[in-house]
Amino acid sequence: MTDSPSPREGARTTEATPTLVATALLVVLFGSFMDLLDATIVTVAAPAIARDLGAGDDQIQWTIAAYTLALGAGLITGGRLGDQYGRKRLFMIGLAGFMVTSALCALAVDPGMLIGMRAGQGLTAGIMVPQVFGIIRASFAPGERAKAFGAYGAVQGLASVAGPLLGGLLVDTDLFGLGWRAIFWINVPVSILALIVGAKALPESRSASTARLDLPGALLAATGILLLLLPIIQTGTWGWTWAGYALLAAGIIVLAIFLAYERRLTGRGSEPVFDPALLRIRAFAVGLSASVLFFGGIGSYFLTLSVYLQNGTGRTAWETGLVILPYALGSIITSGLGVALAAKAGRTLLITGSLTIAASQLVLWYVVKDGDDPGYWLLALALFVGGLGLGLAAPILVNVVLAGVPGRDAGAAGGVLSTVNQIGGAAGIAVLGTVFFTSVAGAPVLSDYGHAFSIVLIVSAALYLITALVMLALPKAAVEHVD
Repeated sequence: MTDSPSPREGARTTEATPTLVATALLVVLFGSFMDLLDATIVTVAAPAIARDLGAGDDQIQWTIAAYTLALGAGLITGGRLGDQYGRKRLFMIGLAGFMVTSALCALAVDPGMLIGMRAGQGLTAGIMVPQVFGIIRASFAPGERAKAFGAYGAVQGLASVAGPLLGGLLVDTDLFGLGWRAIFWINVPVSILALIVGAKALPESRSASTARLDLPGALLAATGILLLLLPIIQTGTWGWTWAGYALLAAGIIVLAIFLAYERRLTGRGSEPVFDPALLRIRAFAVGLSASVLFFGGIGSYFLTLSVYLQNGTGRTAWETGLVILPYALGSIITSGLGVALAAKAGRTLLITGSLTIAASQLVLWYVVKDGDDPGYWLLALALFVGGLGLGLAAPILVNVVLAGVPGRDAGAAGGVLSTVNQIGGAAGIAVLGTVFFTSVAGAPVLSDYGHAFSIVLIVSAALYLITALVMLALPKAAVEHVD
């Protein structure tokens, strides 16, 4: 059932039984489920959080973007830390940190504390999540890993369904009088159970590489991205002043320093968090652009949709979750098809998925542009079509991009792509969220939310049309790089 790793890779002192291996898989899938759940559950609860904590529009954007941005920063270093110090150890540390920061999110007394703890959640998730793949590789023989990764994909689909529904249910039922805070408290008992079981069941493994962690590179990258996003999200509060432009310029300068530092590190034979030489691979450079564009539209779409449904049409959080449910169901239906056909028609699926998402958003624009509530079924139909597009493209995007990357660089390139996906999501929330909230600032009537959301839909649909054009330059099919 399991590989027989060398002592350097952290072999068990006793042979793992199939039951123990299955239990280990269950533990890491629980961790992944909580990460994915927290990436979606807050969007439905956002209006309730704003009312309870008196959060402004920019603070709500930061509540969501802080998690994705910190997760992206954590992914940069989390995988390397697991390789060096043990994947089980880092998974357990990340899970424990995720539990503590979830509790602190639930205890937040003001928007600033919640944003800070959401960033903490993202960082700890960034430590935990990269270990999942390493633990699966250490626990399963090569021929059986496909089933394990298939289970991981199924968990992603389940989390996409559970996030909006569970968030709406917990907010509306006001469990134990906790309101929106229950969406964070629920992580605590699940984490405790996973920690207890994981201590017994998880295998330990390490990489044979002894390369030092590129902490300066990781800090430079995170700082540069933060400087770029800060003035965009704060536009509604600060406006565009010389300080905002100065922060943008500083972000560009810091990222230029980051690339120069990484290039010098590579020249010395060290292992940077990002090898600039990867940008010379056309498929990878195009893939980065496609990933930023594709994932940049998802987080902002669901944030603005949730606010529109609750503040613009008067729906409850639970009713909002029910409206979003068809999107998740559509994604689940096509994700299996996309994975099955990726090796033959990966690029075609990506382009089809992006165009389908654009079409669904144009349909949704048509039904909300007048400001009236179009009713459940019109909303559900448009969202279902969008979900079909997402399921075709999202699960296979990374593998199609990696098809153009040499096998020796696939691991590093995959880590960078995963990070860029998170950064794209945070950037989308910053830009499209700002467009939405600026449009509804001081809105005297509910119909203004429909108008603001229709603007976001037009911009987002154009974004996915551009994404489809960029994807024309990707490799034709996906490949799976073997360790």
